[in-house]
Amino acid sequence: MTRESHYLASSIERAAENVGAVWPLHSFVTANPLSGFEDRPFHEAVAEAEQLFGGRGYPAPEIFRRAWEADRIDPGVLASVLDDHGITREPDALLDEMAADADGTADAGARSETDAADAVDRVLSKWLTAFLDQGQAKWSMPNRDAGFYAAWREMAPHDSEIPDCDRPSDLPETPVDALESVLSAYPQGEWETIFEHQLAALPGWTGFIKQRAGDDADPWQATHPISLTEYLAVRLLLAERLDAPLRPDDTEDTGADAGVPLPELWLTAWEESHRERLLSAVSDPDESADGESGERGRPDAQFVFCIDTRSEIIRRHVEAVGAYDTYGYAGFFGIPMRYQGYDADAAGDACPPIVDAQHRITDRPVPDAGAARERHDHRRGLLDAGQSVLKSLKSNAATAFSFVESAGPWYGAALAARTLLPGRVYDALHDTDYAPDEREFCEPSIDYNPDGVYALREGLSFEEQVEYAQNAFELMGWEEFARLVVFTGHASQTTNNPFDSSLDCGACAGNPGGPNARVLAVICNDTDVRAELRERGFDIPTDTVFVAAEHDTTTDDITLFDERVPETHADDLERVRSDLADARERAAAERADAMAGDAADGVRETERRAADWAETRPEWGLAGNASFVVGPRELTADADLDGRTFLHSYDWRADADGDALEAILTGPLVVTQWINNQYYFATVDNAVYGSGSKVTQNPVGNVGVFQGNGGDLMTGLPLQSLYADADTPYHQPLRLTAVVHAPVGRVTDLLRDHDELTRLLDNGWIHLTVLDPEQENAPLHYQGDLEWDAEDEPVADPPRQTVSADAD
Repeated sequence: MTRESHYLASSIERAAENVGAVWPLHSFVTANPLSGFEDRPFHEAVAEAEQLFGGRGYPAPEIFRRAWEADRIDPGVLASVLDDHGITREPDALLDEMAADADGTADAGARSETDAADAVDRVLSKWLTAFLDQGQAKWSMPNRDAGFYAAWREMAPHDSEIPDCDRPSDLPETPVDALESVLSAYPQGEWETIFEHQLAALPGWTGFIKQRAGDDADPWQATHPISLTEYLAVRLLLAERLDAPLRPDDTEDTGADAGVPLPELWLTAWEESHRERLLSAVSDPDESADGESGERGRPDAQFVFCIDTRSEIIRRHVEAVGAYDTYGYAGFFGIPMRYQGYDADAAGDACPPIVDAQHRITDRPVPDAGAARERHDHRRGLLDAGQSVLKSLKSNAATAFSFVESAGPWYGAALAARTLLPGRVYDALHDTDYAPDEREFCEPSIDYNPDGVYALREGLSFEEQVEYAQNAFELMGWEEFARLVVFTGHASQTTNNPFDSSLDCGACAGNPGGPNARVLAVICNDTDVRAELRERGFDIPTDTVFVAAEHDTTTDDITLFDERVPETHADDLERVRSDLADARERAAAERADAMAGDAADGVRETERRAADWAETRPEWGLAGNASFVVGPRELTADADLDGRTFLHSYDWRADADGDALEAILTGPLVVTQWINNQYYFATVDNAVYGSGSKVTQNPVGNVGVFQGNGGDLMTGLPLQSLYADADTPYHQPLRLTAVVHAPVGRVTDLLRDHDELTRLLDNGWIHLTVLDPEQENAPLHYQGDLEWDAEDEPVADPPRQTVSADAD
């Protein structure tokens, strides 16, 4: 690589830092769209991002006004925050002032656009759509295996919108040649500014390319490679030929150094009001209790749910119907794996994006699969063949018209049923025993295979199996085991929804969590693993059986994967099934009420939403998320947190060296901050950081959505996932408040050792409060620079309280 080429590569890498990664829709990952600005204070970050992307960084004044009038912002808290900044004007006057400022500067931060720049975006988006298609197009773009630039160079002469391009030789041979040619008129000191401006022009496509180019396991990238260098080469060539500006216009100062703006003070007051209500709702853990189950004796069963906010609802109701303990743990269950189902064409990561997959796990038929496997294969084969024939008939020019004419009445009847009788459709899809589920005759391939032919070796070594089980029990602070222990992953159920993976498990990279739960259950049922765990201090009784399950967050149905549970536990399973049905009715009624549906028959209402192809809000997902509590269940057992809080089990007494807390704060806390910021920014400016209304979206290439018929890939959640109606947000846009039950010295030591985490706190992306058990659970609020602010201790053992969307 020449010196100039190296300078090009490093300049592109630095310029791309401000654009957040964007994952494909089939594996939607909720990430902070301003992740490239997290090294700056929040108010500076949003000001710079507004200048670059044109997106608003704070809730609109009317949202603050609505929160103020609904008593979600405590007057005393607001007065204190304003007083700290020398502001004495009345709240109503300040709201009017913010509204006037918003009206006067509505377009001040928007990127300058020209007709030529619009033409570049339009032409480039067309070619990106063709190249990056993942199986949707009937006719694929030629030469994709040569890479984006080479494929485009061959096809560009056929595009009448590209001037002065009659043959491939009219264009530079390589992307580096192209960049050097276009940039030759500019000093090197300006190259990075040009790249930053051009990459920010279509941040959706840029973020998608950035993510895909960095994913070594992406099969589409392996066969049809693309890089940001190739992308910029094509973009700059188009800009040169279409006479579009390369550099940004001279812009006004962003105001990043002008101090904290008024909207940030209102946001801070709203967040501190939420924190105070949260702290008043939690209880002091019983320091004399032995583990999370307290002194009542051995529980009938223990359930481990994902820390997902939706789990908070079902956990309350499971605990209410029986002698059950529930725990919170990241939904990939600590196993960084790439998973391929029995019928799947390819494997996909089933772990958080911040974790690299370490193991390949596939579903393998068990030796006695026999008739179940044959029946599954036969009926699945018939179904696949039928779908293939239908697809061929619909797309073949010789048969399309006759097929539509003859099949029209049947399609019409099916569409009418989905529209008018979605509940009946749900019954038909779920009550018909068409083919055995693959889990009935398959088990995950956890046995260690050092000779695997894939990039990741298959299975896990014995030591790794023990380590993952030990990690889980240590992080949750377990000291006893019930006869049944249920690892419960989660997935969603929805129809006609491009964003369906956004409702699955974020800890599993937007995939269902059931496979991870199955892997950990198989590990923990292994006799040798349990013997080794006993040597390490986890005395698992011989009558304990581990079971995997999957929680459907749309309907609150929990499916037990109990095909291989011994007959000795049949009565236990029957009792658990019955109680889970009761818990489902309670949770579904609560969920249906939140969706403004029929709470009187919540189960039926949630089933209808799951099957209704016209339903824009099958569930709320993680909308409403505002806080993350790390501690024993006693801390929150008496609180109804309204599905707004991530809950991670942790017992500081069982974590003498602080390793478990370190894993939680550097892993799940960071992931929840990503989720929180995705919901925050998509709510405050859905047009820029979200994806607009589902009604006007068009899926493109199986990778994303457009608003309309072209342009940029939309990067975030749709309007209907965040708003109760066009003008009223259901999600309250607050930054994440974390509450950790641990000695403050231990937390401080961890922050001192992890600069990236400390930066998130110091720059205001996360608010942190520690309840110090060594200081009678006194709340200590993080102030920055490893300093803490103490306040009066909350009232001990407060009555059960609710932190709801109405009260907060």
